[in-house]
Amino acid sequence: MSKGTPSFGKHNKVLHETCKRCGHHAYNMKQKVCVKCGYGKSKKILNLSWRWAKPTGKGNRKK
Repeated sequence: MSKGTPSFGKHNKVLHETCKRCGHHAYNMKQKVCVKCGYGKSKKILNLSWRWAKPTGKGNRKK
């Protein structure tokens, strides 16, 4: 089987649907969890802003 156009016809499984809480198309129907907001896994809305936060303080900074 080739990797080109004929293969893309096989991509017909629907994994995600619209989330009830955040409205994004990120709710995994098999795992029953929203990837975007964490609905189905936690009561708190998933917050990933800590990943891109700038480090504060004088600890490990370049001089």
